[in-house]
Parts: sequence; C-alpha cells; structure tokens
Amino acid sequence: MKEKLSEEAYRVTQLKGTEAPGSGQYYLHQEDGVYHCVCCDAPLFTSDTKYHTGCGWPSFYSPVSSDAVIETPDYSHGMVRTEITCGQCGAHLGHVFPDGPEPTGLRYCINSVALTFDPSDH
Repeated sequence: MKEKLSEEAYRVTQLKGTEAPGSGQYYLHQEDGVYHCVCCDAPLFTSDTKYHTGCGWPSFYSPVSSDAVIETPDYSHGMVRTEITCGQCGAHLGHVFPDGPEPTGLRYCINSVALTFDPSDH
C-alpha cells in the first residue's frame, strides 16, 4: 500500500493521522459525484450529502450505504470520539460527530487525502 499512496495519504489512512485543517483538496469542493476510498476505490460518500461546516475538512451527513464505513470508539489524545474507517479495506478516513444537519444529525468529518472523486459516478 505504501507504494500506491502519497506519503500524506499513507500517514492518514494507514497510521490514523489527520491532515491539516483547510488543506485538503476536497474541503471546499462542490462538484457533483461520488467520493471513493483512496486505498481500495470503494464508494463512500456522495456530493448530495456533502455540506460546508467551516471545520476544515470535507463533511457529509451520511455515507452511501450502512456498510460503506465502520464506526469504532476512539479514545486517543484524551478524547472520546468515533473513528470512521472504510468498510471494505479498513483505511482510516476520519471521525463522525453528532452535530450535523438533518436528516441524520451526523457530521462525517473526512480527510481529503483519504478520498478520490469521480464526477461520472453520480
């Protein structure tokens, strides 16, 4: 996997890192399409569920399906959060928080480097 990914994508997806806020290519991205896992190309989120939060990372209120992502308790860094990983390959994507908009009330806060985008897949 290390040879397939950029150094930053490897650090985030395989070592559970986080990209700097506001630095990701998909943070302010508004094109219609589907966001996929950078590691295995599984579809994860659609542009229909993407919204701007001002948090510094792309945010979505729902994944494409219930099995697209896996939610796991994360107690690192002295915090209680819910980690989001790819349901197909287990790559670290980001975290989900209970402060999103309707209809789910959730904010899937995802690292841009964990994603690829396909405009024709919408």
